[in-house]
Amino acid sequence: MFRHELSGDDRKRLIQLTKLAVKNFNGGDWQALAAYTNATDVVANHDRLLRSLSFNDPDYSGNAHGVIFAIAERDPDNVRIIEEFIVETYGSPDEAIGTSEMISTAPSKNRSLTFKPSVFEVPDGGTEHDLIAVMSPFAPQFEAVFNSIKSAASYRGFRCLRAKDIWEHTSVIQDVFSLIFKAQIVVCDFTGKNANVFYEAGIAHTLGKHVVPITQVAQDIPFDLQHHRYSEYLNNGEGLAALDETLRARFYALRDMKLMPF
Repeated sequence: MFRHELSGDDRKRLIQLTKLAVKNFNGGDWQALAAYTNATDVVANHDRLLRSLSFNDPDYSGNAHGVIFAIAERDPDNVRIIEEFIVETYGSPDEAIGTSEMISTAPSKNRSLTFKPSVFEVPDGGTEHDLIAVMSPFAPQFEAVFNSIKSAASYRGFRCLRAKDIWEHTSVIQDVFSLIFKAQIVVCDFTGKNANVFYEAGIAHTLGKHVVPITQVAQDIPFDLQHHRYSEYLNNGEGLAALDETLRARFYALRDMKLMPF
């Protein structure tokens, strides 16, 4: 395929724009940009871009630069389209890049977030690196699922808690927020499209937690999260044993990211 030769100014501008994309883009942003520039195959065929985004991998920035430049080199108009899309969505890189706005509860790639919640109280202390929070429907059929998650967590040296196991506040949602705030990893079971789990997953992502999605039905994963890797399982003895093994591997990988002082 023909590759458009970028000027020096184009390359400098794309580098700045890509820095802003790395700070802000989610999977939907990458897919939208690809659609606007008629380059959906560039994103779809890139083995590492969305995966490195999902897992907060150190090569994400390099993957993002590679994709942006590949899109720009496809068509001379794409430099303008890329700039318009990023600036209209996230502002000018001249204003935004290099600013350090905030504090965060967990490590992030390049940017942190300051927030003043009006619904929750922010608990004392920070992240407890051996803590996994589990968000799932409050129903008896999920007890065996929790036990499998807890088994996998214990095998890798983690503690595992649910909000229903805690009673520190009169408001349940405050206990939920505090647990997510303190946890290093948040397992979210989207089975049944439970609205509370959707809400809790949003809190976890906002706080920069490592979210591990699981489900009994793939269609229950929200559209905006379908680009994230998730684990599908069966709620029977064999299925829960397989879930235990899958989560042991995932928890081990997260420990190996050198973000946890084990």
